[in-house]
Amino acid sequence: MHFAQPLPLQSGASLHDYMLMYETYGTLNADKSNAVLVCHALNASHHVAGEYEGQPKSQGWWDNMVGPGKPLDTDRFFVIGINNLGSCFGSTGPMHANPATGKPYGAAFPVVTVEDWVHAQARLADQLGITQFAAVMGGSLGGMQALAWSIMYPDRLRHCVVIASTAKLSAQNIAFNDVARQAILSDPDYRGGDFYEHGVVPKNGLRVARMVGHITYLSDDDMAEKFGRKLRDAAEAGDYKFGFGVDFEIESYLRYQGDKFSEYFDANTYLLITKALDYFDPARTHGGDLAKTLCGTKAKFFLASFTTDWRFSPERSQEIVKALICNRRQVTYAEIDAPHGHDAFLLEDPRYMNLVRAYYDQVWNDINKKAAA
Repeated sequence: MHFAQPLPLQSGASLHDYMLMYETYGTLNADKSNAVLVCHALNASHHVAGEYEGQPKSQGWWDNMVGPGKPLDTDRFFVIGINNLGSCFGSTGPMHANPATGKPYGAAFPVVTVEDWVHAQARLADQLGITQFAAVMGGSLGGMQALAWSIMYPDRLRHCVVIASTAKLSAQNIAFNDVARQAILSDPDYRGGDFYEHGVVPKNGLRVARMVGHITYLSDDDMAEKFGRKLRDAAEAGDYKFGFGVDFEIESYLRYQGDKFSEYFDANTYLLITKALDYFDPARTHGGDLAKTLCGTKAKFFLASFTTDWRFSPERSQEIVKALICNRRQVTYAEIDAPHGHDAFLLEDPRYMNLVRAYYDQVWNDINKKAAA
């Protein structure tokens, strides 16, 4: 969808003539009351569920969550996935042409924030004629967007679903993000962000950035169970090569993830999105008081966290829950004992899936009650 009207950004800049890539699943009902917006995390996109025809291995990033008969059931709900501005999956981003110069934006693409993305998403909803979502949902960075929706557009969503997320990053999280960014910025092929014109890609920087990030998505127990201290060659178990190559299975796995990531993700996009993570702190304008920040919200809330998620720990979700309770909001909270770390929000844990399914049963009942009234 094309937007000609400039979008003012928090940074003071604005975007002109931009595109938003989106996908929809299910059918929008007559009164448009069954729409659910799913917000994506760092390296995901608008492609939430299903596969593209003739493209094996094109499964959507939350396919286990969204679809016919699944927890977010597209036989009931009209689900929308939107690719955020600055991304590299179709929406206007650093690799697209800057209308002012005719050349790729590169590092000149303006800094975007979670709040900027929410404003852009609201514009797309306007064009679709959706004045209020049945729910806005997201995990991790997507959960930040869902929370921002409840604050910025309190009348435009009836339910807010926040999975494995936080109201602000810890210093440790910001530190991890900066190490990843420095890996990209220090790659000679980055070329100040204008690597497109030179026909190169800062793959080494992207590899390291992904390796750093991926470590934070897994728990210590999960890594120990999957890899332990296994050497790559089982025949050499216990026999080290005493070099700086890939000896351990965990090293091989991380390098594989880094190599794969560097083939499809854009370096400037990685910088932009991790900065958006860092900047998100809606309570900052209220002196750090999250309860005051959430006092204008009107939605019902569902939050879930995972015990081994040390990136966005359960304590961060509990802070949001406490602030909502202070405001007498209706909130459901689940803390799930799962071994998979932060990535658990993407995985098939029956307890987690059943809780989300049960909550969307309530959302569906609310729609039917509204229709009956």
